[in-house]
Amino acid sequence: MLTKESKMRILENFYAIDYTLFGKSINKVETCCPATINEYVTVKGALLSVMIEMNKLVNHIPQEIIGHQVYSKDLRKMARESARLARENAKLLVATDKGKEDIKKELREAVAENKGTTVEDLVQEKIREKTFSLALDNLLIARTVNESMYYNNLNAVEGTILEDAYKVLRDSLVELAIFIDEYASITR
Repeated sequence: MLTKESKMRILENFYAIDYTLFGKSINKVETCCPATINEYVTVKGALLSVMIEMNKLVNHIPQEIIGHQVYSKDLRKMARESARLARENAKLLVATDKGKEDIKKELREAVAENKGTTVEDLVQEKIREKTFSLALDNLLIARTVNESMYYNNLNAVEGTILEDAYKVLRDSLVELAIFIDEYASITR
């Protein structure tokens, strides 16, 4: 069972994911069709469901977030700050030697698959994907591990399954966010 604080962290992350990927709430992002937004929200919900199971597995116990009743406004403020930190950390990680090497590896694979796309476009796409993925990992996984008593449980079979599910859903969410953002930038 999750503590009240852990449930609040999940709600905070519900908002923070949007701020991490778009810099604003998904409700304020324009896109070509509502079905894309619905798919994004569905994948985000599935990702957070996996996070709930992870939180249970590792005995997630964050410090008390706010001592009084928490309102949506408070959660959004906390989410914006969490997203800002996650984005900053992701930019730092992408700039490391390991981050650059990971992007190069993904780029080699993408070039082999996409004969018609320019290398410059692929480079930008892979950097963006990597940055968003790292930001979500920082926001969701790093904080969970930091605030947990039994984070080593992630090495068990159940933890490995949850981690694999997390990665699939995270990658899908990043792809959808990039698609939505590219459409929004065309219409600006």
